[in-house]
Amino acid sequence: MNAGAGVRIWLAFEPVDMRLSFDGLAAKVAHVLEHDPYCGHWFVFRSRNGTRIKILTFDGVGWWLHYRRLESGTFTWPSINAHGAIELSSAQFAVLTQGLDWRRVQLAQRFAPMIA
Repeated sequence: MNAGAGVRIWLAFEPVDMRLSFDGLAAKVAHVLEHDPYCGHWFVFRSRNGTRIKILTFDGVGWWLHYRRLESGTFTWPSINAHGAIELSSAQFAVLTQGLDWRRVQLAQRFAPMIA
């Protein structure tokens, strides 16, 4: 999955019941995350045991719901006991969906010209 330009990716702090579908997750976006579920951004939710995620987005025509399950290990999630979400970069999201620790993604050292 690749988020297009201008798409923001939000990672919900609290786990959700994976039986929730479009309407239930959209309600979580509106009431718990306090975002507009129709804005076109991606909202990422995880299961209580951390082996599954669901991604909800609205494309202007209808809802998309993506579901991923790890066969071993768990998805890395913030250890924050709060309501709300944090924003991920597209690189962090790509690492997260592979089951890796997205918190360790760092920018490579960039060229810095020497000023004489």
